[in-house]
Amino acid sequence: MQNTWSKWTTWEYLPAWAANLPVYGMYAWFALRARHPFFFSNVNPAIPLGGALGESKSDILNLISGQYLPRWVLLEPGLSRGTMLQKLEAAGVHFPLIAKPDVGERGFLIKKLVAATDLYEHLEAHPVPFIIQEFITLPVEASVLFHGHPDGPAFDISSLCLKDFLSVTGDGKSTVGELMEKEVRAQFQIERFEKEQPEVMRSVPAEGESLLLEPIGNHARGTKFINGNHLIDQTLRDVFQPVWENMEGVYFGRFDLKCASLDALWRGEFTVMEMNGVFSEPAHVYDPANSIGGIYRDYYHHWKSMYHISRAQSKKGVKPTGIREGVAFFMQYFRYKKQLNHALNTAE
Repeated sequence: MQNTWSKWTTWEYLPAWAANLPVYGMYAWFALRARHPFFFSNVNPAIPLGGALGESKSDILNLISGQYLPRWVLLEPGLSRGTMLQKLEAAGVHFPLIAKPDVGERGFLIKKLVAATDLYEHLEAHPVPFIIQEFITLPVEASVLFHGHPDGPAFDISSLCLKDFLSVTGDGKSTVGELMEKEVRAQFQIERFEKEQPEVMRSVPAEGESLLLEPIGNHARGTKFINGNHLIDQTLRDVFQPVWENMEGVYFGRFDLKCASLDALWRGEFTVMEMNGVFSEPAHVYDPANSIGGIYRDYYHHWKSMYHISRAQSKKGVKPTGIREGVAFFMQYFRYKKQLNHALNTAE
């Protein structure tokens, strides 16, 4: 009952369609002003449709300087098991590792794999291209949303989100499942854990023992997002501006990264796991301490920034994607998602 009540009374747990109703209105307002439904697509001309959806994560990783990236490799469907291992070895990617669809969103089908058999089962059950990355054990995960301007070096960071991974603390008596029942955030993950890790659910952590349940920092997987905007300063901007300047044709996006500490982040010592394009959310809005008014105010500012970049691009002759082409891109992506969901349901 608590789970259902929280789902409809707490903003961060609302179904995406409900939480985003005002955001759809913001999009419609700026699309009308721009007189183009895909006005956002020229904001990042280096990425199809600006990175709204259906973009290749591997193509985006190739835009980022290698010094900021983990070791990774793209595995196409249909490879033999031996070839998979050969490609991993050639790229220097060793277990444990993270597998994520080259085209995907919101943590869909992302999985930590600890052995070759896990890799075979996951990729063979879902026959689409997968990015395979080394699992980064750095303890701090963050998201940094940035925007630049095509008319000059103006660069800013408009969202800094820190992440607190899903975990429970043992009392020496309760099972993990019982401990999860006591925490609203964990309650939303119980069904998934009962299916994927039933042995963990039955285990009893010692009193005071902290048990990490989810190593992937995704809100849909129970990670708590924390607003770090008060920490943004010129030093942080100076750290990320050269990273952005090396990505030609990208003016709006969000880095999802890991680092050893916040001090390390401010020194420019971090690893970018992926970068998302124009539909990147200002992830800090999911902090449960945020007010509804503040959440939608920040969404509006981000859409406004995107609109102004798009106008500047149009004046320079970089036009948005044509309507017919944009619709075709969306339809292609929806067919892809349908294929993935079918494969997932069949595997179950």
